[in-house]
Amino acid sequence: MEALLVSILWGLSIILIFIGLSLPTPPSPEQQRLQTYGTRPRTLTEMELSAPFSERVVLPLLRKIASVMNRLNIQRNLEAMKHQLELAGNPNNWTPADFLGVRGVSALVTLVLAFILTIVLNVQPPQNLFFWAGGLVLGFYLPVLWLSSKIRSRQHEIQKALPDALDMLCISVEAGLGFDAAMAKVIEKWDNELSRTFARASAEIRLGKLRREALRDMANRCDVPDLSNFIAAVIQADQLGVSIAKVLRIQSEQMRVKRRQRAEELANQAPVKMVIPLVFLVFPSILIVLLGPAVLQFTVGGGFFGR
Repeated sequence: MEALLVSILWGLSIILIFIGLSLPTPPSPEQQRLQTYGTRPRTLTEMELSAPFSERVVLPLLRKIASVMNRLNIQRNLEAMKHQLELAGNPNNWTPADFLGVRGVSALVTLVLAFILTIVLNVQPPQNLFFWAGGLVLGFYLPVLWLSSKIRSRQHEIQKALPDALDMLCISVEAGLGFDAAMAKVIEKWDNELSRTFARASAEIRLGKLRREALRDMANRCDVPDLSNFIAAVIQADQLGVSIAKVLRIQSEQMRVKRRQRAEELANQAPVKMVIPLVFLVFPSILIVLLGPAVLQFTVGGGFFGR
């Protein structure tokens, strides 16, 4: 009995010893100081790897996809395409969806032409894939290039016709007509991009749209700096009560000066632009005409070239 009691006490003492050893002991001040100042700072890589997987991989991936989708926003692209078509004068009354269909048809046509070209030239894989991809991309962007050319041509025509239209507006207003009636005179006299732009703005005004809003929309549909400055001056004169005839006279004079300056600038650029055709086209022809007979005579006569 005593031996059993002694063994139980020995067992309890051993269990208590292990429990005491397993209990955490508070660190001493020296150990706390070593833990605070003795460890090296973590590197950026270690700090990034210590973050959760969702913050390291999933969240940046979602943000990247969101940015790509934001750039590929269909509604925004349609609005931009609509503005481009308005700048071009709404050719063929195309909507953005219609123009996108035109781009698709153009891409298919150039793809078929590239396919036929690879068959005719007997282009083997994988080179033919580059031909097909190039034809597809070229066909998809050819309508965009045509539209950009249409926009530049329309803007140039508007800029060229603007001084004469301002003269007509100024004469009509000084004769006693209102600004809207003067616009009608411009619409009646000419048939160009500027007169058609005025006609659309005049129709919007007759339908109840405020004149300043109709004029601002007209400036946005043209995106010509001279026309935008003119419309801004007219709107400001209308709001401040200034005489529109005086504003039109000043704007007309300024447009005449700008047109003369642009003509002088183009005239000064002409000699520089003529250098390339002169050097590569005109001078070789002149040399052939002038020196050709002499070279032939020297050759036939047994000169240096005949030896």
